Amino acid sequence: MTAVLDPARPPERIAVFRALQLGDMLCSVPAFRALRRAFPQARIALVGLAGAREFVQRFSAYIDELLEFPGISAFPEQAANEAALPEFYRRMRDWRADVAIQLHGSGQQSNPIVEQFGADRWVGFVPRASDEMPGARMLWPDTLPEIERYLALLRYAGLDDANESGLEFPCSEADQAEATRLLDEHSLDPDKIVLIHAGARLASRRWPISRFSAVARGLYQEGWRVALTGTAGERDMVHALRQQAAVPVADLSGRTHLGSMAALVRTSRLLVCNDTGVSHIAAAMKTPSVVVACGSDTRRWAPLDRRRHRVLAAEVPCRPCAYETCPFGHPCALAVSAAEVHAAARAQLQFIERTA
Repeated sequence: MTAVLDPARPPERIAVFRALQLGDMLCSVPAFRALRRAFPQARIALVGLAGAREFVQRFSAYIDELLEFPGISAFPEQAANEAALPEFYRRMRDWRADVAIQLHGSGQQSNPIVEQFGADRWVGFVPRASDEMPGARMLWPDTLPEIERYLALLRYAGLDDANESGLEFPCSEADQAEATRLLDEHSLDPDKIVLIHAGARLASRRWPISRFSAVARGLYQEGWRVALTGTAGERDMVHALRQQAAVPVADLSGRTHLGSMAALVRTSRLLVCNDTGVSHIAAAMKTPSVVVACGSDTRRWAPLDRRRHRVLAAEVPCRPCAYETCPFGHPCALAVSAAEVHAAARAQLQFIERTA
């Protein structure tokens, strides 16, 4: 079978299905970049969540438009609106994709969705070897990192040059100006800033606030200026962290949007966080980080550059975790001590000095 993504017969319209949240979307940027370089004249659409609109705007160099997916009950990323599916599929068929690409997992739930897009041909992962189809359907590579697996799929489908795995995140002058205003407002010296981001969408992915506060206190006592970030919905968590740290730290929770948060990460010396979307922003901005991975599959989600980004994860039998809230007492989180994270932060700050 001829490869679906054959540069000799470039498609005019490409629909890419990936209905996931920010961190997951950032991991797909190298694949979108490879598609754009291979097919510069094609119209490329992301079929994804309504909340991905800013992501599409940020990466307009690679993605032309967002086609909103209404959701199904098997996907937890948004409330499902399955009554809207018939109309969604009609619009997808009217869009007339030459190629559809399934970048949403192993294909168990997502392939039946992509098959209804009406594309002339489609490519994606399949969960069983018996479903493989050379140049089009690739067996799900469970051991590859998230970024690498989608590049592997594109190569399997015919794009031999899909090899560049580096993340990126475009920041505007307005983003940087907003970040600078926040730094000035809190009298924060960029050469001394350590960001601590204690939030994560799932409770099972959050390291204890008491331990984050101990790290914040230790870094402050060593002369670093600590700034706490988080969403507006995480303000109570950040307030508790600040109170427990019992040293002067800046509270920036609810004060940033996606762009200004990325600009803050780029400006800072170090980020300490859970394994969540902001860790991928640090990888994109090449800002050193310490990531506490509670429950997540580190083979899949950890940053590729393990020198610049230190990942601390306890090996427990229940990893990777499928729970929103841990029912077992959170052993993966409790096995990582504040002293370990503090020591890793000091080592990463020294790494910065060595590589400056």
